[in-house]
Amino acid sequence: MVTAEEKLRERIKELTCLYDVTSIIVNCDYNEIEVGLQAIVSCLKNVRQYINDTYVVLKTDEYHIETKKEYKDYVFLTSAITLFNKEIGTIKVGYPSKKYSVLDFLEEEQQLLNNVCLEVGNLLERKEIKENEILIKRQVEQSDRLRILGEITAGIAHELNTPLANILGFAELLKDRTKQDSQATKDLDKIINSAIYSREVVKKLMFFACEMPQQKSLVNIIPICKEAIELLKPILKTKNITLNFSSSNSKIALKIDRIQLTQVLFNLVINAIYFSEENGVIVLDIKDKSATVEIHIKDQGTGIDTNLGDKIFEPFFTTKPVGEGSGLGLSVVHGIVKSHKGNISFSANMPKGTIFTVAIPKL
Repeated sequence: MVTAEEKLRERIKELTCLYDVTSIIVNCDYNEIEVGLQAIVSCLKNVRQYINDTYVVLKTDEYHIETKKEYKDYVFLTSAITLFNKEIGTIKVGYPSKKYSVLDFLEEEQQLLNNVCLEVGNLLERKEIKENEILIKRQVEQSDRLRILGEITAGIAHELNTPLANILGFAELLKDRTKQDSQATKDLDKIINSAIYSREVVKKLMFFACEMPQQKSLVNIIPICKEAIELLKPILKTKNITLNFSSSNSKIALKIDRIQLTQVLFNLVINAIYFSEENGVIVLDIKDKSATVEIHIKDQGTGIDTNLGDKIFEPFFTTKPVGEGSGLGLSVVHGIVKSHKGNISFSANMPKGTIFTVAIPKL
């Protein structure tokens, strides 16, 4: 017979356990869910009346965590773990059947187990929501890359036409010059150089377009910026716009995802081109500061109303006419910059135009 004092003591232990479980869940990193669940299982074991004989097992479609099993047969308290109202697993707390029966469990212990399962279900729901958010973000970034790719395809096709024409032309000439070895060698060199150029352009485009998770590494961002400018030259030519590139140092190291940096540059420069007049000038300036690297993109276009504030970084917001802008570009840029713990802002250029400033900390 359990006395009132013993029941009170057990109740205090149960409330403490529920508090500890809640604390574990609140502080649980979504990348370390299993560690948190292990801590919850340990907490459930330690709160039992008969700690040394207690066996706890948590089982879902994804996880299987249990304490040390000392006996073959157990009597259990069981409660379901639900994910969006669908049962995906259970938590079971057991005592060895040769020493105990289900009557040895207190009524409050079942309630505690139900509450813990509810908290675990909420944790797993938040994890799935977070994973879906990350997936949607990647899909939006991929969609934006394809949009950018579509914008530069026409210009790139023109860039490829010349070297490919050389390949075909000089290859045909070789048919008529098989006896002129020296000339044939020169023509072969031209074919090889044109083919290499074409291959590199296509490789850069395919590398940019492919979907992949964020991969940060310490790189010199100057060559990345120059490669992006090269790929944007066909679009710059359409409005005879000059892009001036400058940097405070020839080598500026930054821990960054190179594909996402290219995406940021593409979006900001393409926007600058869109709002610039014919024969305009765009400046891409990189400053290596003590704690951050700043990327400034300055245009001489129509400018942005400063009253819009951060609204321009919201998804689907655009100042372009219907059909000419998706409203995703600056939103994606904002997301990429934030994922690198940086910030992006804009200000008026003088005498006209806009300056976008991206500041990314050196980690």
